[in-house]
Amino acid sequence: MIVKLTARGKKTRAALVQAGRDAFEEHGFDAVRVDDVCARAGVSHGTFYTYFDSKESLFSEVAAAVVGEMFTASVVGPTVPDDPYARIEAANLLYLRAWATNSRLVRMLEHAASTDDRFSGLLLELREVFVRRGAEGLRRLQDQGLADKALDPRLTAVMLGGMVEHFAHVWLDLGEQADERAAVDHLTRLWARAIGLTRPSTEEAVR
Repeated sequence: MIVKLTARGKKTRAALVQAGRDAFEEHGFDAVRVDDVCARAGVSHGTFYTYFDSKESLFSEVAAAVVGEMFTASVVGPTVPDDPYARIEAANLLYLRAWATNSRLVRMLEHAASTDDRFSGLLLELREVFVRRGAEGLRRLQDQGLADKALDPRLTAVMLGGMVEHFAHVWLDLGEQADERAAVDHLTRLWARAIGLTRPSTEEAVR
């Protein structure tokens, strides 16, 4: 049954989500208690259970919000030239910056997914939005004759997206040395070459 929230209810629920997000980022999932979230949000213990049935359900919503923000933040807008290479480059830059902002919670979700099937399903569901976008982009390039038509769009999106995600973790979380420009340049070259997209000669940058 879906309960329609009042304006006040929506405000309270949003406060709990934000409080949960802050608490998870600061202390990690395992260390956070429901009472900690309630204290941050300024609500009673009972009020929490009006909106969420457990800490896990709150974390699921926080994780979904974070991935949604990352997806939105990495959308390439109309200000980027209508050139496939430039748009892949812009998408890589935006994704790395979105990861830098949200990496702690993303890694927390991955850790939770390794021990709890509920979170593994959520992780796959959330990653699907990125896979779908990558696959659709590749299909368009294939239709235009700009990418290798022998590639499976979905598998390619999964593999190349995994490359970018893993690099973001190694670079931003584990401290691999590389400046942002070099990182984006290399990721884009690898992505473009993998799909058979040639970098336009007019965009050759000074190394």
